Amino acid sequence: MKSSIPLGRVFGIQVGLHYSWFLIALLITMSLSGEFQANHPAWGSAVIWTTALMTALLFFATLLAHELSHALVARSRGITTRAITLFALGGVAQIEKEPEDAKTEFLVGSVGPFSSALIGLIALGLAWLAGWRFNHPPGTPILAMLVWLGYINLMLAAFNMIPGFPLDGGRILRAILWWATGNSTRSTQLAARIGQLVALGFIALGIFRFFAGAGFGGLWIAFIGWFLMQAAGSSYNSVTLGANLKNVRVSDVMTRDCVSVDGNLNVQNFVEEHLLRSGRRCFVVEQNGEMQGLVTPNEVTALERQRWPFTTLYDIMRPLDQVHTVTPATPVMEALETMGRDDVNQLPVVSGNHLDGIVTRANVIQFLHTRAELSR
Repeated sequence: MKSSIPLGRVFGIQVGLHYSWFLIALLITMSLSGEFQANHPAWGSAVIWTTALMTALLFFATLLAHELSHALVARSRGITTRAITLFALGGVAQIEKEPEDAKTEFLVGSVGPFSSALIGLIALGLAWLAGWRFNHPPGTPILAMLVWLGYINLMLAAFNMIPGFPLDGGRILRAILWWATGNSTRSTQLAARIGQLVALGFIALGIFRFFAGAGFGGLWIAFIGWFLMQAAGSSYNSVTLGANLKNVRVSDVMTRDCVSVDGNLNVQNFVEEHLLRSGRRCFVVEQNGEMQGLVTPNEVTALERQRWPFTTLYDIMRPLDQVHTVTPATPVMEALETMGRDDVNQLPVVSGNHLDGIVTRANVIQFLHTRAELSR
């Protein structure tokens, strides 16, 4: 999931918000204000809403701490995290690659629930030192904030320990299965299937609670189940794809007949003579036989149409130093991961300074389709 609103960097990791974050932040703030209003009407509206808003913001700060713990442990094990995105159901750390051994998977998966549990205990401990006691409502806004953050982080830790991949508990389960079987692919598939069963349980429980009168709470549980179902299914498909593409290199799937265009060509003529007629999605801009950059429909559509006749391909191309390239020997899965990180559909295949071809998502799909037909 990509960030929609960048917030900056923490420990060198880009942190951002997805637009869906605002929805859950609003719901949490409204829910807390209602709870504080019911238990402490004497505080007044201004204090209640300020406390609710601050508590919601601190809650997302604890979610960020949860994800940062994953990222920092992953970094200590040699795995880079590109970004952390906070969204409607929490957060996600975008780790560059999967762990290479069961121990790393276990450490990265378990540190998240541990950090949430630790934050929860610290918050409740501070509230206790400030005079709050169990089974008694907190008497001040600060105590109410600490108690709520304590309980919600303990609940978050418990929820993440559910053995449903890709929750942290599911990752821990995968690490255990991986250690027991020695097969990371099979372990991921089993953990993902268990995650789908857990998700079905959430959906069934949510629907039951909705018709039993729980209202929005029941639908929310069902929605979480649906989200887990989608995430587990995506993980299963991803690892199955990786198994099917094992030992397949870029040279096995790439297109070698790259179409080169003159960078001095204006965009209008390029669209009419090349883009529309050929149906291709990627063109190489060359000068004196050397590759200068790439032009795709994305660069064309980003330019105002009235400027097409007066703008050359040199002006809109993506320069070579801004384009990730792969070699013919690069594993196809690595190329697909690069496309996903850069949000592109194709990559130039380069050996030395020579352009050997282009690898696209469509090339990979066609390869898998042909292999499936031949195996029937």
